[in-house]
Amino acid sequence: MNGQYSNIEEQIKKMVAQKIVPGVSYAIIDHEKVFKKVLGEAEIKPQSRLLRPKMTYDVASLTKVVGTEIVISQLVEAGKLSYDQQVVTILPNFFDSRITIRHLLTHTSGITGYIPHRNELSTTALLKALFTLEIGPDFNQKVVYSDLNYIFLGLIVERILHMPVQAAITEHVLRPLNLFHSEFDPDPLSCVPTEWSDQGGLIQGTVHDPKAQILGAHCGSAGLFSTLDDLTKFVNWLLHPEMNTSVLKSETVKQLFKNQTANPKLTRSFGWGLIEQIDDGNDHWVLKHSGFTGTMLLVDAARQQGLIFLSNRVHPTADNQIYFSYRQAVIDAFLQTDKI
Repeated sequence: MNGQYSNIEEQIKKMVAQKIVPGVSYAIIDHEKVFKKVLGEAEIKPQSRLLRPKMTYDVASLTKVVGTEIVISQLVEAGKLSYDQQVVTILPNFFDSRITIRHLLTHTSGITGYIPHRNELSTTALLKALFTLEIGPDFNQKVVYSDLNYIFLGLIVERILHMPVQAAITEHVLRPLNLFHSEFDPDPLSCVPTEWSDQGGLIQGTVHDPKAQILGAHCGSAGLFSTLDDLTKFVNWLLHPEMNTSVLKSETVKQLFKNQTANPKLTRSFGWGLIEQIDDGNDHWVLKHSGFTGTMLLVDAARQQGLIFLSNRVHPTADNQIYFSYRQAVIDAFLQTDKI
């Protein structure tokens, strides 16, 4: 164990030792150095299996920032879209003319409403039902995280590029960044299992999120499977965007580390949550995003540091609320790295 990161590693070890999660694959990036480790089990039900290096995870909502947000920014760079463009100019049957791409990207749209029997609908029926939603009082007044924002962003990508959003992510993000083990249709045998139930058995290699199951290739909010190595490459690119400017210009990537809400009283970047970090009186933002299945990325460009944290906290069951306080301890340890 490297002494400088011992607190991060201790917090992660504690999660596995106390069986908060079956196992964790993690990487700590510090400038040019990368420390990787795999701990614990991949599966505990119906049988016990050890976690192996290079296994594939359902990264859930990390799909938003690894995939959909990047493609939207590419379209802005190409002049096919602008951040403050109204959604109705691309999706004419959208239900409110006030909403812009920026509102969707920063989870400030205030989309609300109820779709009856949502998880039992067909793809076509769910896509149609999405346009029956409405905008509530939180519009531009609160950051309210919602998959719906990124499902609509995925439909915008499809309308402009004439291909399903997941195909666009594969072609325009994953392949150019050489993320060859990141995909939407993985080999189940390479995957870390997610939830187990007596009725449905083991979910392994099939997306866990019900909306993503229904929408398939049309889902911009979840569906991606990836590995520790690939996500380490991705975070390294965010820290060194000049390494591959064919995906996004360096300046576009640097905009991610700034508050991008239309209402300056709110705090959110394009896709990413922002954590304020104060070093010797100098403020900067740290990027954070997590996935329901137990995944998380932290990126600190000012310090040139990153953390990739992959667990299957929904195994054997998603009823695992204690996980979140343990995850917060990992985040706090990362933020305090230079103060140890």
